[in-house]
Amino acid sequence: MQDSTPYVVGIDVGGTKTHLRAFADGEDLVDRVRSSTGWRPHDSGAAADWLAALVAGALPPGVRPSALAVGGHACETPRQCAGIRTALQERLGVPALVVGDAELLVPAAGLDKGVGLVAGTGSVAVGRLPDGAPVQVGGWGAVLGDEGGAAGLVREAARAVWAAHDRGEEPDALATGLVAAFGVAEVPALGAALEAATDVSAEWGRRSPAVFAAAAAGSPLARAVIVQGGRALAGLVVRLAARGVPVDDVVVAGGTVLAQPSLYEAFTAALAEALPGARPHPLRVPPVEGALALARSLL
Repeated sequence: MQDSTPYVVGIDVGGTKTHLRAFADGEDLVDRVRSSTGWRPHDSGAAADWLAALVAGALPPGVRPSALAVGGHACETPRQCAGIRTALQERLGVPALVVGDAELLVPAAGLDKGVGLVAGTGSVAVGRLPDGAPVQVGGWGAVLGDEGGAAGLVREAARAVWAAHDRGEEPDALATGLVAAFGVAEVPALGAALEAATDVSAEWGRRSPAVFAAAAAGSPLARAVIVQGGRALAGLVVRLAARGVPVDDVVVAGGTVLAQPSLYEAFTAALAEALPGARPHPLRVPPVEGALALARSLL
């Protein structure tokens, strides 16, 4: 029998892990983290089945949520998110909301409006126009974009190292760090190593500590790459502002930008220069808190 207690469920589906929380009677009753393996956001039916199974496995037997909100990795357009939402509501029979995972940041910070900026393996920024329409910039993947994310930093570091090699310069700490990280013998071999990646974002991104280590060791090339990455992240916010998104508050999350002070400082300095009125806020709570806030708004 359905418990009379209203269960509000929030889910943050990330690229690697998924975090579910269920809230009832003023406290978190369920808090689970699992792999995101099987998440297929471009197939609305499969995505809804995956989410419904996740909810059924997390809540007590016979209990269904009173409201559910999901922030989904790679849920990139309103049409795509709406398709998952419709399919999910059909399966659960309760109010639901599905948005991109970066849209969880602003409500997680307790704000009603602002920009959510993520710089983890990749990078993306989201916000909403005054009429509520969502806007996303960036997030184009490591091959062509994701500047300021871990994979994008490695790509730009390799470019900087190759340019130095072409100028006839001796390998510095960045060059030797990348050569070691990719397990190759010399700088020219980096190209083949990068191209051999089967999961570009993940395989490039996990080498990003080499960039920060080289900067700490005094490499001007690495420091320039980090500064450029910070400027690129600020540039995402500038693009949103140009499109009419309120950018007074910028909530920042992601395992790269928050774990690397040099990148965060480069970002905040560039943001202050480009948009003096924008206030950066590093997110100090799990993004799933934003999903819970959105779910409560459906009641």
